[in-house]
Amino acid sequence: MIVDVRIYTCLPNKLPAFVKIYEEKAWPLQQKYLGNCLGWYTTIEGELNTVVHLWGYEDQGDREKRRNAMAADPAWGDYLRAVAEAGVLISMQNRITRPTPFFEAYKKG
Repeated sequence: MIVDVRIYTCLPNKLPAFVKIYEEKAWPLQQKYLGNCLGWYTTIEGELNTVVHLWGYEDQGDREKRRNAMAADPAWGDYLRAVAEAGVLISMQNRITRPTPFFEAYKKG
């Protein structure tokens, strides 16, 4: 398994607007195409105005297949336009991670 860690930083006081756009336009699509959300969080300590969400995939091929299908849906373009028009984001990052062997052993134990 791999985990896609996505980190979005919003302009000050724009986090609620981003979360609302996401919930209404992106969340249904991501549930349909990506499916395996491991968590969706906003920060309360540290770097504020930040959203972190994690998506689990079998491997990189599974991730690419699912994300490409989502990107081909016209509703995904609507979401991207809504976020751009709202001007709420400063930055977007993603990291592809994989579990360490000792963690996998811990989960089985």
